[in-house]
Amino acid sequence: MERVPALDEPLKKSLGPATAKVMAEALDLHTVGDLLHHYPRRYAERGELTTLSDLPLDEHVTVVAQVADARVLTFNGSKGRGQRLEVTITDGSGRLQLVFFGKGVHKPHKDLLPGTRAMFSGKVSLFNRRLQLAHPAYELLRGDGDEAADSVGSWAGALIPIYPATTKLESWKIAKAVDAVLPHAEDAVDPLPPALREGRGLAELPEALRKVHRPRTKADIADARDRLKWDEAFVLQVALARRRHADTQLPAVARRPVPGAVLDAFDAKLPFTLTDGQQKVSREIFDDLATEHPMHRLLQGEVGSGKTMVALRAMLAVVDAGGQAAMLAPTEVLAQQHHRSVTEMMGELAEGGMLGGAERATKVVLLTGSMGTAARRQALLDLVTGEAGIVIGTHALIEDKVKFHDLGLVVVDEQHRFGVEQRDALRGKGKQPPHLLVMTATPIPRTVAMTVFGDLETSVLDQLPAGRSPIATHVVPAADKPHFLARAWERVREEVENGHQAYVVCPRIGDEEDQKKKAKASAEDEAEKRPPLAVLEVAEKLRTGPLAGLRIAVLHGRMHPDDKDDVMRRFAAGELDVLVATTVIEVGVNVPNATAMVIMDGDRFGVSQLHQLRGRVGRGSAPGLCLLVTEMPEASPARQRLGAVAATLDGFELSRIDLEQRREGDVLGQAQSGVRSSLKVLTVIDDEEVIAAAREEATSLVLADPDLTAHPGLRTALEALLDKDREEYLEKG
Repeated sequence: MERVPALDEPLKKSLGPATAKVMAEALDLHTVGDLLHHYPRRYAERGELTTLSDLPLDEHVTVVAQVADARVLTFNGSKGRGQRLEVTITDGSGRLQLVFFGKGVHKPHKDLLPGTRAMFSGKVSLFNRRLQLAHPAYELLRGDGDEAADSVGSWAGALIPIYPATTKLESWKIAKAVDAVLPHAEDAVDPLPPALREGRGLAELPEALRKVHRPRTKADIADARDRLKWDEAFVLQVALARRRHADTQLPAVARRPVPGAVLDAFDAKLPFTLTDGQQKVSREIFDDLATEHPMHRLLQGEVGSGKTMVALRAMLAVVDAGGQAAMLAPTEVLAQQHHRSVTEMMGELAEGGMLGGAERATKVVLLTGSMGTAARRQALLDLVTGEAGIVIGTHALIEDKVKFHDLGLVVVDEQHRFGVEQRDALRGKGKQPPHLLVMTATPIPRTVAMTVFGDLETSVLDQLPAGRSPIATHVVPAADKPHFLARAWERVREEVENGHQAYVVCPRIGDEEDQKKKAKASAEDEAEKRPPLAVLEVAEKLRTGPLAGLRIAVLHGRMHPDDKDDVMRRFAAGELDVLVATTVIEVGVNVPNATAMVIMDGDRFGVSQLHQLRGRVGRGSAPGLCLLVTEMPEASPARQRLGAVAATLDGFELSRIDLEQRREGDVLGQAQSGVRSSLKVLTVIDDEEVIAAAREEATSLVLADPDLTAHPGLRTALEALLDKDREEYLEKG
């Protein structure tokens, strides 16, 4: 029988079944390796203890402190059950009260004498306006150095590791469990090639594991973390580099632009010059299209930076080379908007085979789920015969009955809204794998792009086309200063009187379903927490109130597609003054005459979403105005978030703020689906240099040894990182 590698050994063998069961249930730790990779969250120092002054309310904490005083209070004149022990602990920065009741007072009363040091663990609560821990678990720290090692293990030395813990499993119990398995660290298989490790002066893995769990000095912690960050960054980058390498082995039809065809005719009729950024990114894309393996490129650009123009030119190049191009949009509104803007930009070049069409032209068709049968049948026929060079559609493009004559390029708009399976299904419709261009208007910090979209090459459009106007953004504190909101509606009227149009965005639709939900809520709840403002209610109030007399329409996701399209067409044509909408207008909607936007309950939207919405104004020659209405108090984090959006138009800066406000796991999100455990020591904000260097090293290693035959340790680490789902995710890309 084959021996189980030491780090794969179940914890029950080292810790016993009871402790192993709690470890599995509370922390999802099952093997020796899992426990060794459960690193301390921070370290408490004996002489310079943790801060009690700013403990988080309602959170489970572990603190190291000294008992200042302890007293037993008796109430109701009885003894035993009527006793309460109050212990005050201090760490120099603040004081915290511990309380023990009833029969539970005897042991702590004996243990927790003034001057005693201990680790305390419990949930922070508020009593009589003071923070306290009720019935905390505790572990005494007796003496120093060797004496301490005898009683509670070496972790009671100079640096005390504090582990991510739960109510069922205190930090010191985890520390003792780590002590039991730490000798197995010697058997850890090192994923880093020796040359890389030595070249960068990194510790060996067994040493790093020992130092991270039982550091003697702060330098030990730094050494260990530097090494463990490299493990996480490098193994993930190798997985992505192998995916990129596998793509280069796939066959694809090279699609080289043909001189004098539709693309040249299109460029000749453009009324403006492409920005330097658009020209540079176009060259990168055309170079990729000319190769005989599939392009996999992420095009990210600021709101309004001209991504659609770049994508259209790529699609025309593929059409000229004899192929077809498909653009996949996440919503019908966006698909219709893209179809409208593409056909407008192309003019007679989009009327291939039709009366009045140019000599060198193609046909651009729309395919969505709600199309009528006749129109749908014609679109499907145009695709299978090759009559249509370009198709723009929603997930309806993915259905089995949709066949292409020769699909050469897939453009995915707003990648984050599509599941991998959807993207993969469309890519499977080519005779050979088509080229892939993924677009996003949500700026992604470079580190996230390298980590989440690491299997794609990245192009960035960071210039706005000439003629784009600045957008002024202001926070409107409706609760503090109601007259500010009245002034906001006056500003909308002024814009309309000057011949412009405006958007009003609300977080929800507001319909019968919402009414039922509201009816259920008690009057008390309603007073305490009002529901988000709704499109239908706000539109009605504006029609009869501050915007009476203006032409107002609503737009939301539950409307019939024909009605949605009709409203967008009328708004684009200038037949409407104000559009009251949900976030269906967030991406792709392009009405240059719309100059003002009022976002109701702005605090209910994320930073990136607010930036996206704001990008719908200021798209013409007149300056844009965006007003963020909120009832949140000035000191609240939500209000500060709105202030950050108002302070800058730099989407990359805002995406960084967004990232700092969210947890790391949220950032990696579904793109990292299948990873057994999220990053533990690597942070995508702070460790840009490590991630970039790991990507370079991973790329050159995979180029030299794609199957990792010379790197068995790295193969083992990859298998641990990637479960079946993640493998499938990488396969589909």
